[in-house]
Amino acid sequence: MNRRKFISNTTATSAFLGLGGLSLNSCFRETKKKITILHTNDVHSHIDAFPKSHADFPGLGGLAKRAVLVAQLRKENPNTLLFDAGDIFQGTPYFNFYGGELEFKLMSMLKYDAATIGNHDFDNGIEGLFAQLPNAKFKLLSANYDFTNTIMNGYTKPYEIYTVDGIKIGVYGLGIALDGLVTKKLFKETQYLNPFEIAQDIERKLKTEENCDLVICLSHLGYKYNSDKPDDLKLAAKTKYTNLIIGGHTHTFLKKPTIVKNTLQTDVLVNQVGCFGVNLGKIDFYFDNDRKNIAEGVSIAV
Repeated sequence: MNRRKFISNTTATSAFLGLGGLSLNSCFRETKKKITILHTNDVHSHIDAFPKSHADFPGLGGLAKRAVLVAQLRKENPNTLLFDAGDIFQGTPYFNFYGGELEFKLMSMLKYDAATIGNHDFDNGIEGLFAQLPNAKFKLLSANYDFTNTIMNGYTKPYEIYTVDGIKIGVYGLGIALDGLVTKKLFKETQYLNPFEIAQDIERKLKTEENCDLVICLSHLGYKYNSDKPDDLKLAAKTKYTNLIIGGHTHTFLKKPTIVKNTLQTDVLVNQVGCFGVNLGKIDFYFDNDRKNIAEGVSIAV
């Protein structure tokens, strides 16, 4: 894909994606509720917009513009949640100077609901991440990082449940293996657990015990690898109950969510919106009276 050509569009092509075997027409006749999921990934401390002379992202991005866009979308649909898929830190002098304080404070001002942890969020060490937690007024979700023997123990959750307009939404977080990406002295005794096994356990609990209508994964595994390394596409194929995987790490620009069949041969949406805050992902879920849903996915240039 020509990245510059794609990002120059104000909005990418939207696609209607049928879930749960329900036809498009019947859903629109019976639709009663709409839930909007907004998301970012790999913002990497990019607070300001890119200069208009930038070769790849001329005039794009910037937290102020994202704030305006998010406010507009929330006004259109108050039943909206906002998530981030990790690598919030590292990439501009803002991180070098403030150590993540500014990023967390501004995300809190935008009222992010939750984020997962990326490998670069350990760049000031686990102590540096811990030091910024008071500035984060949103949940940090991490199901496959075991922080038991670290300063972060008890400060993350494997999942969170949100009830929006009567729709129960379970959200869990997954991180990439840190060995080889982050030096041991930075993540210390953090233990990496198999993301596939953890995802299957968490999604089962969210669906069958917590009775969630929608299950979302915030993943910093990466979109796709030509190896047996865990990625979002492999994860989607191994799940049963996860409806949407919001990805990060590989800086993958998708025009619309990828559809993957899970172990039950139903659709899972996998989405990622590039990097540096130049795009905002938007997924609309429409629920009928039986809680069956369809989704409309779009990527919006900021």
